[in-house]
Amino acid sequence: MRYIDYMQLNPFQKFGYNFTQFFKKLPGNIARFFKFLGRAIVHFFVAVGKGIAGYGKRFVKGDIFVKLSYLIFGVSNMVRGQIIKGIIFLLTEAAYISFMIFFAWNYISKINVVGTVITGGQETKVPHSLGYIAKMETIDADGFPVTEFVDDSMLILLYSVLTIVVTIIFFAIYIANTKSAYKVYEAKKNGEPIPGFRQEIKAFFDEKFHITLMSLPCLLIGCFTVLPLIFMILIAFTTYDKTHLPPGNLFQWAGLDNFGQLVNFAGGEAKARTFLDLAGWTIIWAIFATFSNYILGMIVALMINKKGIKLKALWRTLFVVVVAVPQFVSLLLMAQILAENGGALNQLIEMITGNHTPIKFLNGTPLSARITVIIVNIWVGIPYTILITSGILMNIPADLYESATIDGAGPVKSFTKITLPYMLFVTTPYLITSFIGNINNFNVIYLLTGGGPSNPDYYNAGYTDILVTWLFNLTMGERQDYKLAAAIGILVFIVCATLSLITFNMTKSAKDEEAFS
Repeated sequence: MRYIDYMQLNPFQKFGYNFTQFFKKLPGNIARFFKFLGRAIVHFFVAVGKGIAGYGKRFVKGDIFVKLSYLIFGVSNMVRGQIIKGIIFLLTEAAYISFMIFFAWNYISKINVVGTVITGGQETKVPHSLGYIAKMETIDADGFPVTEFVDDSMLILLYSVLTIVVTIIFFAIYIANTKSAYKVYEAKKNGEPIPGFRQEIKAFFDEKFHITLMSLPCLLIGCFTVLPLIFMILIAFTTYDKTHLPPGNLFQWAGLDNFGQLVNFAGGEAKARTFLDLAGWTIIWAIFATFSNYILGMIVALMINKKGIKLKALWRTLFVVVVAVPQFVSLLLMAQILAENGGALNQLIEMITGNHTPIKFLNGTPLSARITVIIVNIWVGIPYTILITSGILMNIPADLYESATIDGAGPVKSFTKITLPYMLFVTTPYLITSFIGNINNFNVIYLLTGGGPSNPDYYNAGYTDILVTWLFNLTMGERQDYKLAAAIGILVFIVCATLSLITFNMTKSAKDEEAFS
């Protein structure tokens, strides 16, 4: 369609055209995304190849002290005057070797081999276990204390992940050691000054200050985000559940069995049926929760910012007060108001109509429960949109509207040609993050309905459960199916990450950043 033809369409026709174009371009955009991913992988391996080539080049061209530094850290630095730096490298190597010998090797050596359970001196082979022998004090039938030794699968998996991460960090330090060894060798050979320890420390507060600032945040992210994430991913490939709880029981590697149970739709398993139904409801919920809040919040913001409306500051303050109340408090209050027995709304309806049969807002039919959670989410979510859109509306240049009025544009035309495009341009990233956030919106579902009403055909889930609440039920409920919950978490992450990257890169906000500057 030509641009002039597009501009002659009314807003509904433009929406329909853009909607169809989105899905027409989606396969191509997905292909471009994976093409980009492929190029990134190629560049990664090219960089690795260059790194290996540089590693070998430094070894070949360096002198005996550089070569020794490949085995004994810091030799080249200490020989050439960088005593403290060389000692730090050497201590790092000694600390890593001690860590591996006295701690880590006990765990990492058994991550993929046959383990044992020793009870009362009897050794039992357990195939494919992840165990590390742990000591347990128990009481036998006669009341005497008995020492038992059992494998602890959780410890071996957890500390093996820690060992892998520490090894990666150590390898990076090792490469830095070889580079530093060759660098001081080249400086000494060319007669250049070799910086002392004080000079290098000063550099971390000058040209390398960004490294100083980012070191602690990166360390904390690694400890509290990366490590748990790797651990959770590995759990998805094991048999870790209620019947395989360490240290009393072992869990084993399961490969892709957990993912197969979730996507085996043809087999008619309850897990696959539950996953498919809840995935569909999760997407529907995310669409309604996102766009209902966005559209209605924008309408209210336009009403507040309309010329002639008095007490604008008061209305904005009221919405700020709503936002200031913690969301879980509001949701718990709404759950009490909508409760079937003793709920304030049911009591009010009974007083007005005389009907003594309570309305089941939250645990009646699946449709009524789902509609109720969407409506309540609108009530708790609109204030956020109002605040965001109000700030944007106040920053739209007034001369745009004045020019449109001079050209004969009415309120509707000004909205569709100025306000709405500007709003979408600025808030598209917010829409994307809101959509992904609603896919994982645990609070609204769990605090209102708890996932109910229940469905006996589902695997430990109810009609209003979304994937994240189902994941919670699997881990905290009676089933304690940690392996399946981990697999669900991985699939949700893949879908959310893919949708976010593809959708954002298709938006005008990403393609034309200077459009409204």
